[in-house]
Amino acid sequence: MIMAHTMDAGREGAASSGADGSRDWNAGGMAPSGHSAGAGGGQTKGDLKAGAGGGPAEEEQAGAARQTGPGGGRPEGEQAEAARMAGAQDAPPALEVNSVSKAFFHRRRETRVLDHVSIRVEPQEFVSIIGPSGCGKSTLFHIIGGLEQPDAGTVSMNGKPVTGQRGEISYMPQQPALFPWRTIEDNVLLAGELKGEPRAEARAAARHWLDKVGLGGFERAYPHMLSGGMQQRAAFLRALLAPQELMLLDEPFSALDALTRSEMQRWLLELWEENRRSVLFITHNIEEALLLSSRIYVFSGRPGSILHTIDVPFPRPRREEIMESPDFLQLKRQLSQWMREEQAKAVK
Repeated sequence: MIMAHTMDAGREGAASSGADGSRDWNAGGMAPSGHSAGAGGGQTKGDLKAGAGGGPAEEEQAGAARQTGPGGGRPEGEQAEAARMAGAQDAPPALEVNSVSKAFFHRRRETRVLDHVSIRVEPQEFVSIIGPSGCGKSTLFHIIGGLEQPDAGTVSMNGKPVTGQRGEISYMPQQPALFPWRTIEDNVLLAGELKGEPRAEARAAARHWLDKVGLGGFERAYPHMLSGGMQQRAAFLRALLAPQELMLLDEPFSALDALTRSEMQRWLLELWEENRRSVLFITHNIEEALLLSSRIYVFSGRPGSILHTIDVPFPRPRREEIMESPDFLQLKRQLSQWMREEQAKAVK
């Protein structure tokens, strides 16, 4: 069953409230989470029962048994994911933003940008934020990175207060932001240089990773000699090799054409599955968020607040084929509806 946790305090409905005041709904927004339907869309046990001579139900059970591993009947990929999440629950969140608010003033006029935003990124978790333009997503990144001070609220990483502190995150902006006078290899090495890492070890690691991300042979090239997608790979690799655990990715694929963007999504998904860094990702692309994320925060229009929290139900490792599944399409429709509603409010 696809679950969405709606945290809109003003919304009426027969939802069950959690300890944090959130409400549990399915992705269609129609039924409380306690009333789940079967995989057959409401079938009962009698509907699935086979006759004494065997039949489709027995064949389906045998097929399911062949696809599962030894741990409780779940596929091996799901077992590994469950074990990873169990370990992550013992550690403090990689990032915890608690009730952050922010406003800007210009000529004595106040513009409220963020309104009591609270989010969490667990260790080794990929979390996305989607919302209309101007809702404060990039401002939130600036606050997490210590470039802006919140008017209220706190930021913690790994259980340590870091509000207003710089140098705690690895950041990748919308544009590659590679230094044109440095080679690709030297651009990738930059974060390690700033941290004072031994240069020989950093260079060896950079060359290893340049090969893995398809940039082998371009170590001595300059950014203008590379395509947009190749520049994005170099910029992402620079962020990946930075010593900070938490990565903030601010719409890194927004400037790419559709074909290159799809290729970069596949590449990022495979690379993250291998490394499992803690990631907070901003995107306007709903399919991208669903494909990559474990959890999605849906922001309202300005001032930005969290309207909905989606726990993405698809097991890992993920492949593009999941985008054609009914559950994926259902979630996509629901998220699209919420986004259209917020954009319509902004126009009024």
